[in-house]
Amino acid sequence: MRTIRYRWLAVVAVVCGIAGWQVNAWATRNGFPSPVLGFSALLTLAFIVGFTLFLGLRVRRWRDGDREKPLDPIAAARTLVLAQATAYAGALLLGWHGGIFLDQLGLWEMRPNHAPTWASLAMSAGGMVMIATGLVVERFCKLPPEDKDGREDNMPDGGGEYA
Repeated sequence: MRTIRYRWLAVVAVVCGIAGWQVNAWATRNGFPSPVLGFSALLTLAFIVGFTLFLGLRVRRWRDGDREKPLDPIAAARTLVLAQATAYAGALLLGWHGGIFLDQLGLWEMRPNHAPTWASLAMSAGGMVMIATGLVVERFCKLPPEDKDGREDNMPDGGGEYA
């Protein structure tokens, strides 16, 4: 399995940012509310981040030598996939709500209600937390390179295989 490509995270964030900006501009011109998730969505993000960290810490403990219980390789692979999905979902949220936030800033003086602006800023921050969590947990799932005959395995991506 490949590691997360930072370039793809950036592409997802930029494309979703442009889309969020355009959709918000269209919505505000036509009298619709801003397409932003509310503050209650932060609870869901917190659950996703906490669950991903919980599973990642379990894999890290096994990787670091606490091998009293065997680690199911399927569970480790699922943890890795969850970490990567969390990072990409965070990039999507960051881009979409970042684009909306930038569009809302131009309307700051004209609107009495700033709730969509604050909600988009909060969701952008939640997206950044999701990206960071995904990258950290992905690192937890990576095994260190094995020592072969006194030398390190020089892999091009700088690490070993996944747990």
